[in-house]
Amino acid sequence: MKTNKNTILGWATFIMVLMGLLLIGLGIFRYTDVAGWGFGAVGLGFLANAWVFSSLKGRV
Repeated sequence: MKTNKNTILGWATFIMVLMGLLLIGLGIFRYTDVAGWGFGAVGLGFLANAWVFSSLKGRV
C-alpha cells in the first residue's frame, strides 16, 4: 500500500473520530460525575482536530 500525505491524514482523521466518539461515550455512560464533563470536552476536542485534518486532506 502506497502511503502519501492524504492517506496518512485520512487515517489520522478516522482514528481521531473514533477516539473522540469513544471519549464522549465514556463521558456519557461510564462517568456520570464531574469527570464525565472532562471526557466529553476532550472528545469534542478530538472531533474538532479530526475536522481540521479532514479539511487539510486535499490541500497538503
